[in-house]
Amino acid sequence: MTNVRQGRVRRGATLGRLAAREAARQARVRMAMLGRSDRARDVLAERSTLAAAEQIVDVLGHLKGGAMKLGQMLSVLDLDMIPESHRDVFRQRLASLRDQAPKVPFPAMRGLIEDELGPLDTVFASFEPTPIAAASIGQVYRGTLHDGRVVAVKVQYPGIETAIRSDIRNLALFAKMWKSLWPGIDSSGIVSELATTLENELDYRLEARNQHHLAGAYRGHPFIVIPDVIPEHSTHRVLTTEYFDGVGFDEIRQRSAAERDHVGELVFRFYVGSIFDRAEFCGDPHPGNILLGADGRLCIVDFGLYIHMDPARVELEKQTLRFAQAGAGDDLLDLLAENGILTDPSSVSGEQFVDYIASAAGWHLIDDELTITPEVATSAVVNAIDIREPQFRSIRKQNLPPEHVMSRRTEFFTFGLLGQLAATNNWHRISEEWVDGATPATEIGRRIAEWENARDGRSGRD
Repeated sequence: MTNVRQGRVRRGATLGRLAAREAARQARVRMAMLGRSDRARDVLAERSTLAAAEQIVDVLGHLKGGAMKLGQMLSVLDLDMIPESHRDVFRQRLASLRDQAPKVPFPAMRGLIEDELGPLDTVFASFEPTPIAAASIGQVYRGTLHDGRVVAVKVQYPGIETAIRSDIRNLALFAKMWKSLWPGIDSSGIVSELATTLENELDYRLEARNQHHLAGAYRGHPFIVIPDVIPEHSTHRVLTTEYFDGVGFDEIRQRSAAERDHVGELVFRFYVGSIFDRAEFCGDPHPGNILLGADGRLCIVDFGLYIHMDPARVELEKQTLRFAQAGAGDDLLDLLAENGILTDPSSVSGEQFVDYIASAAGWHLIDDELTITPEVATSAVVNAIDIREPQFRSIRKQNLPPEHVMSRRTEFFTFGLLGQLAATNNWHRISEEWVDGATPATEIGRRIAEWENARDGRSGRD
């Protein structure tokens, strides 16, 4: 009995040490992600950095069709990170940038619709001339087809294609401003990604294919709705889809914490989960692209930017998170070096790189409930791309393939949305479903798994 008792004591002490080490590691991950918010604030508070941020708004203000899109992208930044003395001015300038969609009278928009689809009254039984939403390169109207279906009609602004192509040429100016704001990242990759985004969004036929594909994939989903395309009334410049009756993001933000958490989990699962679970994802998380129905279902729209990833690249991202979660820094460095992403692994320690990943993607690693605030979301972006601290200098030499740049952009913008919702969840437990095949830890996850199993069973019988 003595040996057994002593064995139990030794085992208990060992487990206690393991638990203590795990608690310490979790605390370090938290500090890596959250504790450097002050550093991020200091970075943005520097006079030269603030001047560069203002210059970026100036440059974007001179763009045409692309300015609204780029303004939306900048809006993920938490204005609390801007010095209080400059915050109101910056907010006003950014708001004007986001809201500077062309003001096109309906007769001009009607002319474009009829050029594309034919006389309005032959296509629609009724058509409301007041737009229900403004997209980055067009406006959205509500109409009713002759068969009684209510539809949403997205119409490009006349002349927007010429304006966008002009913007793409002017992005070199934006690159210079970005470089002065965040010297720790190669601005050419950002500019290339922005140019691709703008170019793809010009062709509504591409968006129609993406949206129809997703409408089929999510048909019958218990929580996500993708309105299907009406192909006979969609062209290069007009996109007609099913209409979804729901409230917008501003109203969602006013709902109870429980409702905001519900929406936050769905947003996370759709935008980030698709990267790991489907190897394809929508690259444009944005408040204007989600609607909440009265039944709690979330409608997602706008699929001009849709990315398909090589499954091997997705597996690389999963393995990176596994190593970071385990604190296996040396294995992590070897993995990234083997895949040509970290060009000089000898210049940084494994522990430093784990801390770097934790600072930029800690929500995947913290096994605890975490409320995403605007400051947390913005701090993660700044920690990821402004790596001027000495121990992170060699991380500047990362060679990320474009699809990885896109997936990280999508993740950061998703957490920008969650920050505006102040959504709370154990994001790590949800992420484990995709990274490690774990059993769903939330009621939403369990219901989705049941739906997927039933759908796959029906497909098997077919």
